[in-house]
Amino acid sequence: MIHGKTSRPDSYGTLETSVQEVLDYLENNDLAALENGSHVIDGNRLFVNIVSYPTTSPENRFWEAHKDYLDVHVPIEGTEQIDLNFLEDLEVGEYKKEEDFQAAFGPARMHAILRPGDFLVCYPQDAHRTAIAVDGKPEQIRKAIFKVRIG
Repeated sequence: MIHGKTSRPDSYGTLETSVQEVLDYLENNDLAALENGSHVIDGNRLFVNIVSYPTTSPENRFWEAHKDYLDVHVPIEGTEQIDLNFLEDLEVGEYKKEEDFQAAFGPARMHAILRPGDFLVCYPQDAHRTAIAVDGKPEQIRKAIFKVRIG
């Protein structure tokens, strides 16, 4: 996983090309202007989902990981905690290939607090539980989730 600032895209020059493409896209496009839903950038290789939802407690959320796509989370409005753990340290459920969704169960190992101007890259081994209220204070958030095809 990589947690960084979108305002410093040159600081992450060692990132793989596809993640750097996301940072370039952020520099040249206004995410707030996009409507909720899926937006194609480069076919099924790179696209972005714009979503809105309220944050809540961890027990109301689920763990997930992905095998075919990296997730790059970019907040547009609001603050969200994302719980993180290595997939190998969790109990793993069924993988749904058609949804690229790996279920997992267990405790958080660490957390990332995401605010507008931040990004978080989750690789296949990075299980994540999104939409967690920071300091237990729920709020409505809006964010972009870039899906970057692996391989």
